Amino acid sequence: MWVFSASGCRWLGAGGSLAVAVGGWFAGTLPVRGGWGLWERHGTAPAVAGALLAYLGLTLLVAAWWRYGVLLGRDAGGGPSGDRAAGGRDARGGVLATLVCWTVPLLLAPPLYSADVYSYVAQGAMVLEGHDVYGAGPSVLGPGDLGAEAAASVGGHWTDTPAPYGPAFLLLAAAVVKLTGGAVVPAVLGMRLIALGALALAVWAVRGLGGGPGGRAGALWLAVLNPLFLIHVVGGTHNDGLMTALVLGGVLLATRGRWVLGSVLVGLAVMVKSPAAVALLFIGVVVARRAGGGARALAKGLVLPGAVAGAVAAGATLLAGTGFGWLRTQSVAGSIHTALSVTSDLGLGLGLLLADDPDPVKDAVQKLGLAAALVLIAVLAWRSWRGLLDPVLGLGLSLVALVALSPMVQPWYLLWGTAVVASVAWYGRAGQVLAVLSAALVYETAPSGRTPWYGFAAAALVAALGLLRARREPWRAGAAEDAEPVRAGR
Repeated sequence: MWVFSASGCRWLGAGGSLAVAVGGWFAGTLPVRGGWGLWERHGTAPAVAGALLAYLGLTLLVAAWWRYGVLLGRDAGGGPSGDRAAGGRDARGGVLATLVCWTVPLLLAPPLYSADVYSYVAQGAMVLEGHDVYGAGPSVLGPGDLGAEAAASVGGHWTDTPAPYGPAFLLLAAAVVKLTGGAVVPAVLGMRLIALGALALAVWAVRGLGGGPGGRAGALWLAVLNPLFLIHVVGGTHNDGLMTALVLGGVLLATRGRWVLGSVLVGLAVMVKSPAAVALLFIGVVVARRAGGGARALAKGLVLPGAVAGAVAAGATLLAGTGFGWLRTQSVAGSIHTALSVTSDLGLGLGLLLADDPDPVKDAVQKLGLAAALVLIAVLAWRSWRGLLDPVLGLGLSLVALVALSPMVQPWYLLWGTAVVASVAWYGRAGQVLAVLSAALVYETAPSGRTPWYGFAAAALVAALGLLRARREPWRAGAAEDAEPVRAGR
């Protein structure tokens, strides 16, 4: 059937993306005020209808994405030669056109699946208004201040939460607020332009890391054609897309021998969100292996990329004029409980069972989880240095481990490691599991940004079905094994 072809998937996904966007105009994270008559709240009945339309569109998008991946998988060697010739070649050649078709409907939509962009705008306004963005939350903005409309739309705990983001990102947010006068609609669209820039950078980096034409197409499929990326980076304008794109760009440059410039990009990524610092360890592995792999080379790899990134961080902080308060706000997100955090859930459960006050137990379990993540990262880095693992794959798996064991986990955090793993091992076992989790986690959050119980139920169902299929039809051992001797030796 036509709908199962690459072209059919392209247009089915575009229709799904359009339905998500149209549904978002009625059920998205609409501003409290300042919608210019474009992004306005319409009452309960239109909001329910919009949410249903968005969920339908999301399901079409996920189905089209998954089928597109099947076609690419056949091209990679997972199906009969006739299937590879018929569908795989078309899918491989049209992946960028498909990305454009699925992205365009989201460009003018209101914020989708999260209200975080209002925090970004408000924090940029706080910088311009002279407030301490690392000492207070958006609630300090008064009615006459820049960004007041965005501040009024910031959700829940984040109203009084200091910024956990680095000065480089706050400079970008401040520039958007200055150019738009802080009006909420153009400011959000300005932040979306930054997200599109991140998408373009990620495409360039993933193509560079992905090897041959088939590898590049498959890598793009899992990394950026991924509905989780489109919904939360383009639709929700999360700065995780910018952080991830800068990390990918930095790693690509490092693998090409330009580790200084690569470390600069990763330093900028750290000045967006601090988890990007993990990439410096693996850039260090690449540097050490290029320098011969001995103890002296290892010392060089461990010190120099971090020194370059540290200089970038210091420069960005001084340029922004926000001070070094970002060093103390990196843990503020952990104080907000999210149900996707295994360590937070386990800690809370143990605390309720073992103590009158569950918080100390929860805090201890969260710290143990982070310690376990650091151990896993160290093991992956060691294996990469010894030549037993592709350093890029090691970085991707490390970021996945960090997310899995973090005290706060949001669905889009999975993108940190998924995009990196995709660039070198999209058709491996890890890629298959991450694809299943990506398809599941898009359902966890409603278009309004809330996390209803049925979102968790839908995510659990999709994950269970996907993992069952993965067990019955495992993808081949990933591209990382094929690429490892080349990447590790150059």
